[in-house]
Amino acid sequence: MLGPMTPESETQRPRPHAQTYLAPAKVNLGLSVRRPRADGYHEVHSLMVPLAVGDELAITPADTLTLTVEGAELPTDERNLVYRAARAYLDASGTAGGAAITLRKRLPLASGLGGGSSDAATTLMALARLHPAPVNLPALARPLGADVPFFLLGQSALAQGIGEVLTPLPVPRVPLVLVNPGVEVSARDAYAWLDGEEAFTPELDVEGILAALGDGREVPYHNALQGPVTARHAPIRDVLAALEGVGLRSPLMSGSGATCFALARNDDQAHDAARAIQARHPDWWVVATSTL
Repeated sequence: MLGPMTPESETQRPRPHAQTYLAPAKVNLGLSVRRPRADGYHEVHSLMVPLAVGDELAITPADTLTLTVEGAELPTDERNLVYRAARAYLDASGTAGGAAITLRKRLPLASGLGGGSSDAATTLMALARLHPAPVNLPALARPLGADVPFFLLGQSALAQGIGEVLTPLPVPRVPLVLVNPGVEVSARDAYAWLDGEEAFTPELDVEGILAALGDGREVPYHNALQGPVTARHAPIRDVLAALEGVGLRSPLMSGSGATCFALARNDDQAHDAARAIQARHPDWWVVATSTL
């Protein structure tokens, strides 16, 4: 017969194992802003691609929902997209339990890499594994943000509408370098800076972009937000020049910035270029990675 639990034996009780998930970043391989909408959003045409770098989420079964953030000063309540995503899933699933979530921020904040949206989508998918239930995840994703459905899809896609109309597209693996100069850019501000009808651009040449990615040519993409954002943030112009200066091709700002990227011939060139830029600009965030 087992005796009462002592403090010593209680410390030996197996603890729930935390599952760790990558919340991948994304880049926009071109972003055309087509027109403003009555609801305050803009119609876009963009080729969005997940990357092999991102934030990390560790999730453990628990009686209640708690969130801890490491690597950034962020709220841990309803103001955080991860918390809102988790709360939405737990409520929709009718789950009696919760989860202890640790968000480890690896990506810069407000950087055009979709970090918060990816964190939210990864939270939904992780909780669906932890607490399975017949829940419509896309329906939960849409109110959380325009990019959350893309990260829920989990692959490269042509994004239209406000980013929620997604057409999966195969994109070849391409090494690249990401650089952020430590500038935070609000997406709301970036879109507000578009000035008049001349700011709205034609649809992307998606076939031309995919062909150039595969054969190493300059890529015929553009970012409609790059002009107005770089006009107000000189460090982003410096980043684009630095990427070109180390021999990488087709430098471009991702999303609303401030992160920019450029493509490499291979992984070695990407890592060499990242080291060269970091040596010259030790205060910049620089990462060599690739598309997934």
